Amino acid sequence: MIPLRDDQPIFSTPFVNYFLIVLNVVVFLWELSVGMQSHRALNAFMVEFGVVPHHTLAVLTGHSYASLATAILPLFTSMFLHASFLHVAGNMLFLWIFGDNVEDYLGHFRYLVFYLASGVAAGATHILLNQGSRVPSVGASGAIAGVMGAYFILYPRARVLIWFPPIFFFHVPAWLMLGYWFAGNFLSGTVTAIAETSQTSGGIAFWAHVGGFVAGVVMINVFSERPQRYRYGTW
Repeated sequence: MIPLRDDQPIFSTPFVNYFLIVLNVVVFLWELSVGMQSHRALNAFMVEFGVVPHHTLAVLTGHSYASLATAILPLFTSMFLHASFLHVAGNMLFLWIFGDNVEDYLGHFRYLVFYLASGVAAGATHILLNQGSRVPSVGASGAIAGVMGAYFILYPRARVLIWFPPIFFFHVPAWLMLGYWFAGNFLSGTVTAIAETSQTSGGIAFWAHVGGFVAGVVMINVFSERPQRYRYGTW
């Protein structure tokens, strides 16, 4: 189920959303250049700048002599790294569709703060629920999940065009599409936890998605709508 566009209008240019998309793509191209040097160099890069739950907790609990920055900084840097072209393309598609409306509601600077806070919340959730993992976690999906959580609250009745490969296209209300996405991640995270595979393997960080989405739902009720939002709108 792939979203293609929504019908919720905006009344301002989403400069920050554009910037985030471009930044993620540029960083991914940088990753590719690192990978061209050697696979070992790319692995070291991901370990250094991705979220590694075991390392972060070891630093925070005093069981590692590494600096505090090595535990905190990856919560921010990891949300701009991606594991593959499909990974970054999928994330940027979701950000393109849902991010502009949330930025329109919050305003540029507060949207950036909201996005980063959602990403940190997603990373923290992943750490808490995968404490023994030594696998680096990367991706913007946790921060984007926060944006989707905000959209779920703000525009539940907006219509989203969905593509069901290979040939089916239809519109669904945003609350249904986003609710289905959240439920799928929650159930997948639960199954993964029961199977006890998240401690030893990589894969999709379902709990980061859940944590980011919940953070977005909570924070959008704290962040107020920007003033004079409809000043230059037509309706």
